[in-house]
Amino acid sequence: MKAWVVARHEQPLECVELPDPVPAGAEVVLDVTRCGVCHSDLHFWHGSYNLGGGKAMSIRDRGVTLPRAPGHEVTGRVVAVGPDARGVGIGDERIVYPWIGCGRCARCLSGDDNLCLAQRSLGVMEHGGFGSRVKVPHPRYLVEYDGIDPSLAATYACSGLTVYSAIQKIMPLGPDEPVLLIGAGGLGLAAISMLRALGHRRIVSLDTSPAKRRAAEQAGATDTVDGGDDVSARILQAVGGPVPAVLDFVNTSETAKAGLDALAKGGRLVLVGVAGGELTLSLAAMIFRAQSVVGSNTGTVADLRAVVALGRSGKLASTPVQEFPKDAANEALMKLHGGEIIGRAVLVA
Repeated sequence: MKAWVVARHEQPLECVELPDPVPAGAEVVLDVTRCGVCHSDLHFWHGSYNLGGGKAMSIRDRGVTLPRAPGHEVTGRVVAVGPDARGVGIGDERIVYPWIGCGRCARCLSGDDNLCLAQRSLGVMEHGGFGSRVKVPHPRYLVEYDGIDPSLAATYACSGLTVYSAIQKIMPLGPDEPVLLIGAGGLGLAAISMLRALGHRRIVSLDTSPAKRRAAEQAGATDTVDGGDDVSARILQAVGGPVPAVLDFVNTSETAKAGLDALAKGGRLVLVGVAGGELTLSLAAMIFRAQSVVGSNTGTVADLRAVVALGRSGKLASTPVQEFPKDAANEALMKLHGGEIIGRAVLVA
C-alpha cells in the first residue's frame, strides 16, 4: 500500500510503499477514504512532548518506531475481513475508532481502551490513515455513519469524541452557566457545536486569532475573548465573574493558568490539549476553593457512538472542514502548523 510516513522528525513526510495488511482472526482491513489531520499528528511529526520544567518526552520513549504513517481520524471502506470477524462485510463504510488498547486488561474489557497502558493506537503505534489502508483488531472498533458527510465523520474519531468526553467531565451544568473554551481551533469549534447540541447556551471562546474568534462567533459562541495580554481580567470582564467550567484545548503553562485564574469556587478545569508546560498550584487554595483540575485523554468507543448519534439527530452542527488530496499531506500538515486551518483539515483519497 502507499503511505505518507514520518521517516525523520521535522522533515517532510515521505511517500513509501508498505506491505498490504492481511487480516487474521477477527481483524478487519479498510481502504482509507478520509483522514483528518490533527494537532496530535503535528506533535508526532515533531517527535516529542513538552512535559514542563525543562523536560520532554520523545515518542520513542512511548515505544514508537519510524517510519510510521500518522493519522487517526479515519473513515474507510472494508476490503478484507478475518475468519472470525462478525457483523461487518466487504464494502461497508465505517468510522475507525483509533485509540485501541491491548484488548485484555480491565480497562479494555470495560470499554476504556483509551486508558489502557499498552496502547496500539492507529497513527501512533500502528500505521494510520496517512496510509491507503488500515487494519483494526476487531469490528467493535468500527462505527456506522450513514447520513453524515464522510469528511466530517472522520473528525468524530478524534475531535468529536475528545470534545464529547471532555464535556462530560464538567457536567451536570445549567444551560446558562458560562463555559470557557480556550482555543478556537478544530477542537474549540467542535466544542461549541457539541455544547449547543447538548442544549447549552452560554459559551465563551478565547483565542489570540481574530479569524478564529470570528469562526467561534459564527459557530454560536455567545462571547469571545482575545487571548493576548492580561487575559484573566478580560475573561472576568466578558463573563461578569468567575466561571464554573473551563475546557483548555491548547494547554500551555499560560493557558492553563488563565483557565485556573478564571475558575469559580467549586469549578473544574479540564485539560485537553498537549501543547505542554506546567501548572503551579496553591494546595491550600485548591482546598479552600474546592476546585478540580482534570486531564482528559481522548474518549471511548461509546463516546464515538454518542457523537455519531448526535450527528444523525441533526442537532450537531458541522464544523468547518478543509479538504486536501492525499498527495497534499505535507501541505495540509504545514498549514496546520502555521495556524492557517479554520476548523479541521481532512485528506481525501
